[in-house]
Amino acid sequence: MQRVLILGTGKVGALIATLLVDADDYHVSVADSDGERARAVVAGWPDAEAYALDASSRDALVAHLDAHPVDAVISSLPFHLSPTVAGAARIAGSHYFDLTEDLAVTRAVRELAADQPKAFVPQCGLAPGFISIVAHTLMGHFEQPGIVKLRVGALPQHPNNVLKYALNWSTEGLVNEYANPGQALIDGELREVQPLEGLEEIEIDGMRYEAFNTSGGLGSLAESYTGRVERMDYKTMRYPGHCEQMRLLLHGLKLRHDRETLCRILENAVPRTLQDVVVIYASVEGIRQGRLV
Repeated sequence: MQRVLILGTGKVGALIATLLVDADDYHVSVADSDGERARAVVAGWPDAEAYALDASSRDALVAHLDAHPVDAVISSLPFHLSPTVAGAARIAGSHYFDLTEDLAVTRAVRELAADQPKAFVPQCGLAPGFISIVAHTLMGHFEQPGIVKLRVGALPQHPNNVLKYALNWSTEGLVNEYANPGQALIDGELREVQPLEGLEEIEIDGMRYEAFNTSGGLGSLAESYTGRVERMDYKTMRYPGHCEQMRLLLHGLKLRHDRETLCRILENAVPRTLQDVVVIYASVEGIRQGRLV
């Protein structure tokens, strides 16, 4: 049975723990800076363990992994802690996985993975992550894929504020993807695209959305297909009007230069909800059996 440590017991970390326990193939332990929250996640699971642990300290992580060795570490912590966790996993000789969308963090993890016999796999979330698997599978149906469009939105079912949004995951991560450049394949070449640009409308099952550039959604998929497809891009989906409001905050009020303040504003003004929905759209255009499909 594989031993797995999950760092961070927010909504995502708790869900990962639940899925792995239900699979019955893993010995699961969880750790959080809030020990009570960690213990609440594993309550009722007889073989699971919970720890209070400050994951911002690599030394503390290394000491914990030395005392409680595991086969794999999964980080569901804020993106900026990923290099610290990956460094500790490297020293401990454990496999490493995270959910980050941040390009700089991913490059740092890649450097830590160099010459390692263990797997270091960042970008295992929804986007990048699941959407990359969907796109790769779809492209496999074409002799020559040409244009790949990937769109993902994690949204409230019942938007009731001017942003038409609710905080379903890390506010830090949300601001990060709105403020940092993204990537796209254009004419087969990997290029940088600006966040909150490329605004378009999209309709799915009679529901209207808008989509715009954000950072990190393509992950390593773009590198894998450089020179092999004409165009590939990723955009975040929101309800119409959201992008205009975020442009006001980030560019008009220049809060892209003061992300801590923007995080506080969003957390004080935008509600959280358990009534959310994930919308995934993937489109591939290319040559299949001699025809453009």
